[in-house]
Amino acid sequence: MDPVCKYLVLSLPQSTDSKEWLERSLLDGKCQAIDFKVPDFQIGTLDSLVQESEELAKFDTQLGTSVAKIVDILAGVLESQASIRTVNSKSVLSYIEAFSWNTSKYRLDKSIKELVQLISSEALTLDNDVRTSYQTYQNAKSNFLAADRKKNGDLSIKSLHDIVKPEDFVIGSENLTTILVAVPKNLDDDFKKSYETLTQFVIPRSAKLITFDSEYKLYSVSLFKKYEQEFINGAREKKWQPRTDFTYDEEVLNNMRKEFDLTRANEQKSKNDLIRLAKTAYSDIISAWFHIKAIRCYVESVLRYGLPPQFDLSFIKFTPNNFGSIDKAKKELVAKFGYLGGDAISNKSSLHEYASLVDPDYEPFVVYQVEIV
Repeated sequence: MDPVCKYLVLSLPQSTDSKEWLERSLLDGKCQAIDFKVPDFQIGTLDSLVQESEELAKFDTQLGTSVAKIVDILAGVLESQASIRTVNSKSVLSYIEAFSWNTSKYRLDKSIKELVQLISSEALTLDNDVRTSYQTYQNAKSNFLAADRKKNGDLSIKSLHDIVKPEDFVIGSENLTTILVAVPKNLDDDFKKSYETLTQFVIPRSAKLITFDSEYKLYSVSLFKKYEQEFINGAREKKWQPRTDFTYDEEVLNNMRKEFDLTRANEQKSKNDLIRLAKTAYSDIISAWFHIKAIRCYVESVLRYGLPPQFDLSFIKFTPNNFGSIDKAKKELVAKFGYLGGDAISNKSSLHEYASLVDPDYEPFVVYQVEIV
């Protein structure tokens, strides 16, 4: 699905001027800057922060992918999309823009490593549960579609439990059997002329028309069991459709009568289970994702700007009508705050022939782009 909103999550050293500039000057004040309120964490050593930085990047990407997958799943099974994007009974954008750390669930006396493990493990377990539930639903849907084809398809594939009767078959004979054949209507004359000689010991004049639809006529033919497979092979060569999938058995017929209703009920139940789980998972994984993102921004800001932690985090919001302005906004941010990366970033012209050695993807401040689908 297309994004409903995009954000630049931006961290800058604390400065009254920078906050005012974001609100009034970035893109001529045409984009919204929103405070991203993040608590202070138990930092530990800088070495541990470098290790956590790699883990946080991995989990950030995984949870973003998980959210997108859940949205795709819900979009495929829900008629209305209006109720997909809710987190803790709020719209997802309201939740993000008023983000508040859940201190009761993720206590701040825990280390960053402990918090990351707790948040990510819960979210990824939910993600696995959704994937398993989705596969269960896909299997149930496939079974129901197969049963539906049997119920409503043409006579070459249709379930015959409501069509045939005991008198259409030779039942209880040691030597004789009955084969059902769906004959295309344009081959009906050929069938009548040749079925008796298709193999040895076909009972003369045993072909009985049971029913027909727009494409096929369904016949029963009786013959000696010894020549059953030979008759089937010959029928296929003539483009008739032997219904070898059908054997007259009352118990089997009773099960077939129940199959459609059972598969339909199972498909509906697994669909409802999936919707309930996926909606819960969307809410919980979005929440986990932004708690991970909060820690990631904090860790990267400490690594970039040093101790003590003194930086401001902001969401810069872009709606679909100004998605095209994101690159321009990044360039304006680099022009304004490039000095944070030193002369190599703020004044590339001074590097002359060495300018090409500066990583073009390097940002002189902490910034991430987030898409909400």
